[in-house]
Amino acid sequence: MTISYLCTLPLPDHWFDELARRVPGIEIVRAETGAEVPAETLGRIELLHTGDWFPEPAAVPALRGVQLDTSGVDHVRGTPLWASGVPIATLGGIAPVPMAEYATMAILELAHRMPRIERHRAERSWPSNAERLATLTPRQLAGATVGIVGYGRIGREISRLAEVLGMRVLGVSRSGARRQGGEKFDTGRRAAADDPAELFPIGRLDEVLAQSDFLVVVVPLTEETRGLIGERELALLPEGAYVVNIARGGIVDETALLAGLRAGRIAGVALDVFDEEPLGPDSLWWSEPGALITPHVAGLAPQYHAQTLDLVVENVTRLAERRPLVNEVDRAAGY
Repeated sequence: MTISYLCTLPLPDHWFDELARRVPGIEIVRAETGAEVPAETLGRIELLHTGDWFPEPAAVPALRGVQLDTSGVDHVRGTPLWASGVPIATLGGIAPVPMAEYATMAILELAHRMPRIERHRAERSWPSNAERLATLTPRQLAGATVGIVGYGRIGREISRLAEVLGMRVLGVSRSGARRQGGEKFDTGRRAAADDPAELFPIGRLDEVLAQSDFLVVVVPLTEETRGLIGERELALLPEGAYVVNIARGGIVDETALLAGLRAGRIAGVALDVFDEEPLGPDSLWWSEPGALITPHVAGLAPQYHAQTLDLVVENVTRLAERRPLVNEVDRAAGY
């Protein structure tokens, strides 16, 4: 097949060699940004594979698809390319397993009082027997309820792992409907049809919050979800609930979350994303008791190269056959 493909990502040589082997006839153009590509070459590019370079549509007249290197599209909205109508596909489906493992790790660490234990370690202080019993006895997970806000491929994988711990799972999505696959890339280990979680539409979020001993936020950042979990929503959580945020900064009100944590209404938080990244050295979160802090690592995928190659090969093939791209963004929904 003859497809002109431009990649602005620093992928290894063997990745492109394998792409050429699996897609005979493909024209592969590599550049740090498309700006260094001759105009004549740029003018025949049909698929752009990029993370952050979005050209003016006039510069890429033959462009028929964009393959993002990100799951989110908040950095693309507002660009001329977004407004052009050229199909855009995300990297969604690469990270359900590592993100679910991270969320499960966070639930286990919070339940087992790891922020407090790490403080003892930092201070080189061994707690007394009475203090251990009073402050380090773990929270029982069997029978506890986890609410997952943003229930899709990642949510299903979190659900699968949470059930192993004996937890009840409530999922929140836009419609509350159980999706049956579709044109989505998915490396998760549970099909939608096999998922027994209780699902709710976003309009019933309050009901889920009121029952969630653990709240996991993994919803995409859109105009509708910005500020979704604010002071009012956090107050609906049961006393002593835990919050895990692996979504995007801007969805959970950090000021309200910090206030709830310090007041003791929220027992602990695990945050992998923040309103401002990188998190500044003067941020209160670094030293906040009860908080697990990580530098936006939940979505790092051990099989990134192999899985990304599978996705790109699929979308190059679809482009050549004039079929819709896998993971195509719904611009109306914003993700």
